[in-house]
Amino acid sequence: MKPQILPIGDAGATAKWLLRELRQRWIATCTTIVVSAAAAGATIVPIWVLGILVDRVRANAPASDIGVLAAVMVTSALIAGCLTGVSYRMIAGIGESMLADLRETFVNRALHLPLQQVEAAGRGDLLARAGDDVAVISRAVSNVIPMLMTALLTTILSIAAMVGLDWRLGLAGLLAVPMYALALRFYLPRSGPMYAAERVAMGERTQALVASIDAAATIRAYRYEQPRLLLIDTASARARDIAITVFRLFTRFAARGNRAEYVGLASVLAVGFALVSRDIVTVGQTTAAALLFHRLFNPIGMLLWTFSDIQSAGASLARLVGVVQLPQPHAEAAAHDPADASLELCSISHSYDGVHPVLRNISLRIRPGEHVAIVGATGAGKSTLAAIATGTLAPSRGRVLAGGIDISEFGPHLRGHIAIVTQDVHVFAGTLADDVRLAVPGASHDEVTSALRTVGALPWAEALPDGITTRVGEGGHPLTAAQAQQLALARVVLADPRIVVLDEATAEAGSAGARELESSARAVIEGRTSLVIAHRLTQAVHADRIVVLDHGAIAEEGTHDELVAREGRYAALWHAWLGHDAEPAEAKSSVTG
Repeated sequence: MKPQILPIGDAGATAKWLLRELRQRWIATCTTIVVSAAAAGATIVPIWVLGILVDRVRANAPASDIGVLAAVMVTSALIAGCLTGVSYRMIAGIGESMLADLRETFVNRALHLPLQQVEAAGRGDLLARAGDDVAVISRAVSNVIPMLMTALLTTILSIAAMVGLDWRLGLAGLLAVPMYALALRFYLPRSGPMYAAERVAMGERTQALVASIDAAATIRAYRYEQPRLLLIDTASARARDIAITVFRLFTRFAARGNRAEYVGLASVLAVGFALVSRDIVTVGQTTAAALLFHRLFNPIGMLLWTFSDIQSAGASLARLVGVVQLPQPHAEAAAHDPADASLELCSISHSYDGVHPVLRNISLRIRPGEHVAIVGATGAGKSTLAAIATGTLAPSRGRVLAGGIDISEFGPHLRGHIAIVTQDVHVFAGTLADDVRLAVPGASHDEVTSALRTVGALPWAEALPDGITTRVGEGGHPLTAAQAQQLALARVVLADPRIVVLDEATAEAGSAGARELESSARAVIEGRTSLVIAHRLTQAVHADRIVVLDHGAIAEEGTHDELVAREGRYAALWHAWLGHDAEPAEAKSSVTG
């Protein structure tokens, strides 16, 4: 099934976002326009003065007059250079601040997107927007837009200057405008959709790469390398072919622009010759007009040539705006006070695609302080149930209650009541202490060390080069899988929620560190209501109650001893586990003995 990409903003929504951002910075925007116009005007002065200089030379003016005119030309050129540099910096500053706001809003929306929506689109689409699309816009903001604005103002003022010399010279230069318009009419309708398709193709390519990298071990195990490589190659080839087609279209557009330049300059020279012959204008005026139009080759060419970059950036901006304009998550919700620490799943059913059910009518109530373990074969729906129980995933049908209150009513306060730890934990770049403080940013040093001590992580944490202030994560001191998991468990202890869900939180420890990590997990759920997705059945042994899932439905329910005595589904899993690992036998004897 082809991924359903995230929404893309239309032209109206994108323009509305741009205008809103510019209105918020109207003083800086107006100042930038004034400085940019002054810079463009200053670049025209030397050419205008050059025309006067030609006439003075023809009239045998004194050298002092020529020196003054030369000084004016040099001074105006220096002023133009300084103002142009300042305007570039101001334009880039406004653009970068707008991009920073857009990036922050995009990340905020992305973090609050429903899990099923992200999975339906594929992480590649989201990563391509956060990476490739932001990079494209950043390049445009830093380089293309300042040049584009300068070129636009220079073009307008140059044409005005030509009209000021003589309206017929200006009119001759304007003969090129229809040809430029025809070139744009040819290019824009064809290029816009192609640039949008190119951005989508790049997202699909990223998705193919990310999915293959994430599943590398499985792909190698099943010798599925060639089909995945073929998928990546196909996605890459599509992005390449679109890029080549766009470039071919652009070269045809450039040829039409060159023809417009030829017609315009030829018209100015021909009209100037006729006017000079009749003594209507001077040679200097005609020279200035011809040079002004010739000088427009660069700014007009820049306007036309950068259309490709602008359209590419516009397509990227639309992809970001498409996510930004998604409904704002509930910013505020009443700070409910649950009646107790119970957790109840009421008639939960779920399907990711609307066709194949993953969970079927599951009802489960966990009493305050009770420890319930969920077990079952791979694909039974355990992780889906955990995600629904914590509000990470909205069920297709049914609801979840915490202390008698629907968890959807908690809003941003939900994590203060329910916490989840999965087997896929992330170590953020920063100090170990700050990594723990993610749960409670204002936590003291003693509170952090206490949380680490509770999960048994303090000994190795203090043994790090700089203790708990050691930098970890990307570029920092590496942590083992078990240490990273203990770090995640320490965050839960610091947050101190009333309900904890552990989704295979000890699966990454391996046999060597499993017992220590399970001890850490037991310390976390002590005194709290807990729902444990048990990857290792030793976790189920210690639970107050065990629920067995089979094909998305509850197959059995009871204590460890009760379920083993029934010789049902759980007993089969347990005996298979006993044959797989000797540790469960020890664990069982410690529980029953």
